[in-house]
Amino acid sequence: MNKRVMTSLLVLPLAISTAYAQDTGLQAVKVSGFGTGALTWADTDKAEFARPNQAQGSSKDFRTGIDSNLGLQADLPVNSWLSVTAQGLVRKDAEENYGAELSWAFAKARVSDEVSVRVGRIGLPVFMISDYRNVGYANTMLRPPAEVYSQVPFNSVDGADVTWQHGFGDTSVTAQLAYGNVKSPISGNIHVRGKELAAVNVSAEHGPFTVRAGHATGKITIDDSVSLNTLVGGLRAAAAGYRFPELAPLAAEIEAKDKRAHFSSLGLSMDWNNIVVQTEFAKRKSETYINDTSSWYVMGGYRIGKFLPYVTHSKLKIDSAVVNTVRAACPAGFPAACTPTMQALGAGVRRLPNTGVGQGEQSTNTIGVRWDFASSVALKAQVDRIKPKNGNGLFINVQPGFNDTVTVGAVALDFVF
Repeated sequence: MNKRVMTSLLVLPLAISTAYAQDTGLQAVKVSGFGTGALTWADTDKAEFARPNQAQGSSKDFRTGIDSNLGLQADLPVNSWLSVTAQGLVRKDAEENYGAELSWAFAKARVSDEVSVRVGRIGLPVFMISDYRNVGYANTMLRPPAEVYSQVPFNSVDGADVTWQHGFGDTSVTAQLAYGNVKSPISGNIHVRGKELAAVNVSAEHGPFTVRAGHATGKITIDDSVSLNTLVGGLRAAAAGYRFPELAPLAAEIEAKDKRAHFSSLGLSMDWNNIVVQTEFAKRKSETYINDTSSWYVMGGYRIGKFLPYVTHSKLKIDSAVVNTVRAACPAGFPAACTPTMQALGAGVRRLPNTGVGQGEQSTNTIGVRWDFASSVALKAQVDRIKPKNGNGLFINVQPGFNDTVTVGAVALDFVF
């Protein structure tokens, strides 16, 4: 997308909001922002390292687009109980070039001192850091561990949420219930639609400790995928033509149309006496071909003045996946085209788009350091050792022969204003 167009998309809502405030005599719009400028490098030329949903990554070259972004937020108070918020984000996501997106756009009504309601485009509360996962400065690590944060392709939802906050002595409890729909692009010109998404998120803060639990469920559809539609159609045609009874159920299992999916997570964080700890555990279940998974990470660090060195270990494991029941060969007496057709269909099942059967397992060991050398600015350096298991892990654009541990290095400058 043209940079001038991206800038206009972000600045125009702010200008309109400011003009409205001036005309009505209300408090002017409050503008804030965040950003990350980063260089990322991987030591392989047979695959590319990228963040979840990105179409292009690093392969033995330095890339700025993997971990870099720029966000701009406008908050406009309408009266004592109603406000409007809009947030724009520029980054590389499902396309190779930078693009602008409207990540938040909602009206917030304060019903009481403890209850508020938001309507519009809101963040989907499924992770410990859902509300600020794109704000590098707000996070210790250079990026959220992909083993956990790749498991849900949605950042936001178009709908509404209700938040309740209450204090119990020295403990503050927050409960959030969200509901809505969303359509999100992912790599490979594929879109994922979430319908009737419902999410509940409960957190408790007590001094330096925060614990959070969440659950989300909804109907998932994967569309705009020529390869997926072709594969499902081919399986059904082969089931009818060759009368192999196992192919029709396999096609129905692979087809991702209004299939129920669930995601549950539990997180804990602590910032006490210069010791920083953060951990999350998550499970995903789906009635589509997308693998059922368990994932987790644990990060520990120690603050030394303005420096915060940290280490992280994260892991993604497949709990269950679609069983590839396509025959390797046809019995004697079948047409000559039968065996090549089965081989092509079997290969198609193995390389299903985005999260193929048996793909995605990996673990990562990370070391990094954060340096808060100036107000609202932090410099980070991070090295990851990523080991795929039983496939390509979360790497993209993989070439034949890729089966090794990969080292990924990155340097990032995070800021807020």
